[in-house]
Amino acid sequence: MSHKFLSFIGGGNMAQAIVFGLLKQGYPADKITVCDRNQAKRELFTAQGVRVTPNAQTAAEQAEIVVLAVKPQGAAELAQTISAVNFSDKFLISIMAAISVKKLTALFPTVRHIVRVMPNTPALVSAGMSGLFAPPSVPDELKRQAESLLKAVGKICWVENESDMHSVTAASGSSPAYFFLFMEAMQQALLAMGLNNQQARELIQQSALGAAKMAIENPQTPFTVLRENVTSKGGTTAAALVVFNERQFAQTVQLAMQACVARSQEMEKLF
Repeated sequence: MSHKFLSFIGGGNMAQAIVFGLLKQGYPADKITVCDRNQAKRELFTAQGVRVTPNAQTAAEQAEIVVLAVKPQGAAELAQTISAVNFSDKFLISIMAAISVKKLTALFPTVRHIVRVMPNTPALVSAGMSGLFAPPSVPDELKRQAESLLKAVGKICWVENESDMHSVTAASGSSPAYFFLFMEAMQQALLAMGLNNQQARELIQQSALGAAKMAIENPQTPFTVLRENVTSKGGTTAAALVVFNERQFAQTVQLAMQACVARSQEMEKLF
């Protein structure tokens, strides 16, 4: 990928995941600037050779690509802070959850091209999954730039309808927390059974990695079949799955993901 001058406005978890992931892939540190008011966060980036500043206007002015990585409730304040910046010759990428292209255009009236991205924190280990949306007016060249940026830290998926970004949030943006919750519950169960913390963690995380790898390497095999292949009739796995089904595991997952979508839709109206 070509190494454009990048400025991240906001140095939180998601920006850290993307920036550190890019650095691991060889992106030049001196072509990345991170703006954050928090000195401790700035020091995290400085330690990696990344340029830092507490001044959002400075960061935006010197960039070819500006990545908005603040919380959605801070979007309006940010727009006022950098209102003097002319975005007409800059490419704007927003990783702010639930802030629509229409809202972004209103906040940054000089901007010509915007791509919305919903990444996730596994970008930190180059295993991210990002959903992207671009209005029809965005040139293919800029879409490829956004692709290259996010592909450097994982895989990407374009959606045609902006409304689908709510589903992307539920599917990948928030889902690492779902998996960690499940792993945490398994660990607690194993500790209660008498295994120590290291034993429990190794058993769980390697099994999770193996299951994900089996799914990835068998893309034509439905998840249902992969599950059935592990489940012998009347066996130990079947006994565990009976409990999950009795406790309506699938319905609980659906309700949780629907709650995620509903909150994303609510945030779009709030901010």
